[in-house]
Amino acid sequence: MASDDPIAKTKHAEFLPLAYFPIDPEFNVPAELKRIDDPTIVEMPTSTGAMRKMRRVGTLHFTLKGQPLSLLAFIEVGETSSLFVAFSDLTSGAETYAAGRFLDINRNATGLYELDFNRAYFPYCYYNPTYECPLPPRENRLKIPIRAGERMKKFEVGSLK
Repeated sequence: MASDDPIAKTKHAEFLPLAYFPIDPEFNVPAELKRIDDPTIVEMPTSTGAMRKMRRVGTLHFTLKGQPLSLLAFIEVGETSSLFVAFSDLTSGAETYAAGRFLDINRNATGLYELDFNRAYFPYCYYNPTYECPLPPRENRLKIPIRAGERMKKFEVGSLK
C-alpha cells in the first residue's frame, strides 16, 4: 500500500477490506443548493481539537424517503472544486462511525446536485487518530438512519434491523 495509507499496517486486518451497506438507489437523491452569500470564515472543530478554516457555501435541500431534509455545505479555505458535507445520523455510533461521515461533491454552476449517500465515507481519523477530521456541525445531524455508504465492519448486513 502507499506510504500515505491512513491505516497502520498492524491495523489492516481490523479495518480492511472496508465495509459498506448494499448500494441503495433510494439514497441517491437530487438536491438544490440555496447559496449563502457570506464570505465569513468559520472555524470548524476537528477530532484533534484544532480548528479548520471553512466557508459556508449554502444549504443542500433534498427529500429522502419522503422526508424533507437539509445539510450545510462548506468549502475549505483554499479549495474551490468540491463541496464538503460532514454529517451524522441515527446510525452514528452504532452502525457507523460515531463522529459522522463525509461526502465530497463536485461543484457546478447550476446549484442542482446529486446527493449520493452510497458514497458517504469515514474520515481518516476513524482509522488513525493522528489525522485531523472536521466534525459535523449541529445542523448536519440528521434525525433519520442513513444505511448507505461506509459502515463499521463489525455490523454484518444480515444483522441490521
